[in-house]
Amino acid sequence: MSNSPPSKSELLDAIRQCARELGHPPSRSQFLAKSRLTEYYVLKHFRSWRDAQSAAGVEPNMRNVQLADDDLLADWGTYVREHRHIPTRDQYRRDGKFSPSTFEKHFGPWSSLPARFRHYANDLPEWADVLALLPEVSAPRAVPRANPSRERTTPLRIARSQVRHPKLVNRPTYGDPIDFRGLRHEPVNEQGVVFLFGMVAKELGYMVEAVQGAYPDCEAKRQIAPNNWQRVRIEFEFESRNFRDHGHAMDGCDVIICWRHNWPECPEHLEVLELATIIKTLSKSED
Repeated sequence: MSNSPPSKSELLDAIRQCARELGHPPSRSQFLAKSRLTEYYVLKHFRSWRDAQSAAGVEPNMRNVQLADDDLLADWGTYVREHRHIPTRDQYRRDGKFSPSTFEKHFGPWSSLPARFRHYANDLPEWADVLALLPEVSAPRAVPRANPSRERTTPLRIARSQVRHPKLVNRPTYGDPIDFRGLRHEPVNEQGVVFLFGMVAKELGYMVEAVQGAYPDCEAKRQIAPNNWQRVRIEFEFESRNFRDHGHAMDGCDVIICWRHNWPECPEHLEVLELATIIKTLSKSED
């Protein structure tokens, strides 16, 4: 590859080359290790590693393959072990080996998988670390019998999303829980974005040179090819459109790093890195 960031076609060529050298479709970790690129360049062009594999024509063809329950559950357990959490359907679709619909044909609803895996691995010591990450199965509580002398009433069910409590004064507020490594809650301001970026900068191929109060906020270098780095000017914002609202000069920055990208009219020359999307593809633990 050239010294400039790899184009979409160059990235696809690199995936195909890696597959030829390995003799089989590479996993994401195998490709990153052999190409010496970072995951940033995959996510710049594709929604997920599976999409990149499919576009390169090297995605494993699992059609017409008779899959055993044990193989499916073992791959689900491997995901839990590597990511340290139970995957949602979309998370497994991005990074798992099989299709979520295949699991549902074998085991029923996606939500039943923790219990099915526990049944499968309960007597297998090699899965003890994964079982420790699964919720405990508790016995159902006995429901007290209604008193016939009392008037029957229908219990009021309130959706969790509808519950709203009054805000207390002189108390801090938090974002939604994410439990991402050392960060318990989503950022709610620019300082939270700076902290979160510092946690993942190395994985995204950045090396921070300086952080300052003046515009732009940060000077860094990022890897554009093996053994090649380039200087980049970064502005941190909680939301990308804050860049416009703050009146920053359009030619003084290369990358906006934000929690939420909500500026559809952002100029094309300004790159936007939305951390809310990026961290979904990263492991919640550095183990």
